[in-house]
Amino acid sequence: MLENLTQRLSRVVKGLRGQARLTEANIQDALREVRLALLEADVALPVVRDFIALVKEKAVGEEVMGSLTPGQALIGVVHRELTALMGGAAAPLSFATQPPAVVLLAGLQGAGKTTTAGKLARLLREDQKKKVLVASTDVYRPAAIEQLQLLAAQVGVDFFPSSPGQQPVAIAEGAIDWARRHYHDVLIVDTAGRLAIDEAMMREIADLHAAVHPIETLFVVDAMQGQDAINTAKAFRDTLPLTGVVLTKLDGDARGGAALSVRHVTGAPIKFVGVSEKLTGLEVFHPERMASRVLGMGDVLTLIEDAQKNVDVEEAQKLAKKVKSGKGFDLTDFKVQIGQMRKMGGIAGLMDKLPAELARAAQGASVDERRIARVEGIIDSMTPAERAKPEILKASRKRRIAAGAGVTVQEVNQLLNQFEQTQKMMKMVAKGGMQKMLRGMKGMLPGMR
Repeated sequence: MLENLTQRLSRVVKGLRGQARLTEANIQDALREVRLALLEADVALPVVRDFIALVKEKAVGEEVMGSLTPGQALIGVVHRELTALMGGAAAPLSFATQPPAVVLLAGLQGAGKTTTAGKLARLLREDQKKKVLVASTDVYRPAAIEQLQLLAAQVGVDFFPSSPGQQPVAIAEGAIDWARRHYHDVLIVDTAGRLAIDEAMMREIADLHAAVHPIETLFVVDAMQGQDAINTAKAFRDTLPLTGVVLTKLDGDARGGAALSVRHVTGAPIKFVGVSEKLTGLEVFHPERMASRVLGMGDVLTLIEDAQKNVDVEEAQKLAKKVKSGKGFDLTDFKVQIGQMRKMGGIAGLMDKLPAELARAAQGASVDERRIARVEGIIDSMTPAERAKPEILKASRKRRIAAGAGVTVQEVNQLLNQFEQTQKMMKMVAKGGMQKMLRGMKGMLPGMR
């Protein structure tokens, strides 16, 4: 996301070398690059104008201190203003009300409201230990009610049943009553959407809001809508007192401008972002971290948090001891590492959060999840002895493994080559050679080429 903006801003840094102070003259070209990059990223024109004016005002006269270059000084100003544009700091959900705290989700059809309801319920149950009830008032699409019921079962929260013949306000009021009687902390209400904004939908959502008095009214918007997201945001802002925004499909091919525009247009903070289709793919939005990613600084804090949540510490310590003791890194360890990497969003998810300089070290690598699944199948087809000592794998064994995994012998050979390279990588990590390891990463892990 926003890769073009990151590249352009890197050029800005290089273009300002050798200047002692940021002046109107020497930042003119730099700001033109920033303006073009923002427009190409689909940021709304009024937002771009305001942003550039603010950066110019703050940057002119900025002293270039200590070891900073003028480009780095300008990037510092851009980083601060980008962070402010996206809300300044993470905005948690408010539960300052008598239970149940009602969270109302609003947005167009296809924005991902129902999936977001499931993801948010999982996050509140697992991370904040809340007892959650979900309810659907989308009486126009029976499939939406069924989908929410299925999601509720998958994430382990309670579901309030509803049917197409009921009135949305009656469903919501019934859900609140049920939540009170069964001591739920939070009630998430999924609402109906349309393909476009219309008067009937807006009237219905306003009636629902008046009936349930939600503590949080979250506007769910698809990051891939681009400029349309801004028009939708304005319409919902005029109808509802929005308390926050959920930006979905941020992992898609969107140019990402919605992330920089929606906060400015609605006046409501972005509270969560959808980063994958998985039920774990909802993250708290941190403006400062997103600004760092846009500027090529990476998002190491989120990467660390992902590791703490998803990596099995005991397994990692066991592997570290094994590598340090010189006992070697076998195919069983290799498979465990693939599993840990997948939990953290795969190689693509890892690269997205690394600083641009390190990510470029592994540039050209692309990920094929199907190949990764095949690699796991190949390892599963081996005996414990073969996993521990891959050197014993001769032609007949390889043919048996290939047949068992449903792959070719050539693919078994490719895996063994990748494993050999990964063994070398593990030795580099043990010696502290992270930069070298990343530079040589291409082709080392399955699914990377």
